Amino acid sequence: MRSSSIWHSHHLARSSQLSSTPGSYMAAITGGRAALAVAALLCAMAAVAAAQQASNVRATYHLYNPAQNGWDLNRVSAYCATWDANKPLSWRQKYGWTAFCGPSGPRGQASCGKCIKVTNRATGASTVARIVDQCSNGGLDLDFETVFKKIDTNGQGYQMGHLNVDYQFVSC
Repeated sequence: MRSSSIWHSHHLARSSQLSSTPGSYMAAITGGRAALAVAALLCAMAAVAAAQQASNVRATYHLYNPAQNGWDLNRVSAYCATWDANKPLSWRQKYGWTAFCGPSGPRGQASCGKCIKVTNRATGASTVARIVDQCSNGGLDLDFETVFKKIDTNGQGYQMGHLNVDYQFVSC
């Protein structure tokens, strides 16, 4: 018997078994669709998680000077001021500030207020920063005092004008 005949015989027998039990054929189809939906959901969740981090990203520095500017997003003309300027002072002071235009993660308003853990690849030093602005350098633009200086522990980033960092989105 050819393999296609074996396959056909097996499936005819299987379909007659399913049709002899009311609803079992539909249950098999529904169960298969549910398993497929669960698999698709798990793949989507993995893709989202992977998209929330990046490695070897260029991070420049910006002089927001939040302390000298009263932690006022409007005063420093931060993009996110529209949505976050009226947040409590404690919220605005909790983390150093950064502009975000990294290769992975949310863009525009969707990134405002989110936090990223930034790690200097050369030294391993890391800190958490809050996204308050957007940029166009394809990476990060870290506030000098509250973020850049904290992770530039060997001074090489300042000398080069940038750091190479890894980042990942974290809970604030």
